[in-house]
Amino acid sequence: MRFLHTSDWHLGRSLHRVSMLDAQAAFLDHLVATVRERDVDAVLVAGDVYDRAVPPLTAVELFDDALHRLAAVGVPTVMISGNHDSARRLGVGAGLIERAGIHLRTDPAGCDTPVVLADDHGEVACYGLPYLEPALVRDEFQTDKTHHEAVVGAAMDRVRADLATRPAGTRSLVLAHAFVAGGQESDSERDITVGGVAAVPAGVFDGVDYAALGHLHGAQTITERVRYSGSPLAYSFSEASHRKTMWLVDLGAAGEIDAERVDCPVPRPLARLRGRLDDLLDDPALAGHEQSFVEATLTDPVRPADPMARLAERFPYALSLVFEPERAEEDTVASYAERLKGRSDQEIAEDFVAHVRGSGPDERERTVLRGAFDDVRVEISVREVAG
Repeated sequence: MRFLHTSDWHLGRSLHRVSMLDAQAAFLDHLVATVRERDVDAVLVAGDVYDRAVPPLTAVELFDDALHRLAAVGVPTVMISGNHDSARRLGVGAGLIERAGIHLRTDPAGCDTPVVLADDHGEVACYGLPYLEPALVRDEFQTDKTHHEAVVGAAMDRVRADLATRPAGTRSLVLAHAFVAGGQESDSERDITVGGVAAVPAGVFDGVDYAALGHLHGAQTITERVRYSGSPLAYSFSEASHRKTMWLVDLGAAGEIDAERVDCPVPRPLARLRGRLDDLLDDPALAGHEQSFVEATLTDPVRPADPMARLAERFPYALSLVFEPERAEEDTVASYAERLKGRSDQEIAEDFVAHVRGSGPDERERTVLRGAFDDVRVEISVREVAG
């Protein structure tokens, strides 16, 4: 059986206030064309269909059009909700839509009810694990610990229990939206750390033939059977070096995996440039980036006048300007942005405590801070679900 694994469409998202809707429409054209041209048997969409819980109407219309086109092709599509989606909104009409071959899996309680596909070699059970917010699904899965490893592990226990009841030789797939240990992050993913624990071990997916993952925006292979497709478009300059693809996966008669990356259309490449403004404007080696989306990091010791306007004369698609002035080696005073770069909310809060009182928080205080951040994140998730 051949399936196409994709995720993290983030319909409705922009890049530094530039709408990506046309690029997203072009990707969906490419997706449908790939399904037709490569004889795909099923499409797997591993969450974050939308960029936010209440997406703009244009994004909803684009999604609706994509569903109609996938249904018209006659190839089953299995789709789960991600942490950016409102599971309840995405799941509206799921029972009716299923009649057209579009299988929406947004309810955690149904994670052990597979979409059963079939080919010449028998049945393939396809399970969908929507994004599992630990504080919201702890009661459903009866876990004592409120972190992702516990709830994803409990959900996979249900999957394996159901799979054990099926005929011998039944092959299996699972879609999941989570941060799996070993994955490489980018700047455009929303933090899902809970209780100080972010990652789920890849071994939690043992027992199924393939785990189609969503959440991280770079395509990557955690193990032969556990993969991220990544987002089809770059949604931050940290993804400038990404090769945006989908996975075309052949599942053999005995569960063997053969995977190929299928490139997605690139509407406009991303470039990260660094140097003094005059050098960026004059360097002939940068001619290849003149039609790219550009993030420029200026290292001028003194901030130049009208830097964005001057930059745009050569790079009309310049979107982001960062200032990191050159300093003498003895000047160790870093800017506020530099000091915060790459640090979690928890680390920033701990540093603030240390700055205010002269010593960092002890373990009890760290637990209090961690709980506060978790409570805020859960409150936002609840509000999005209820809203």
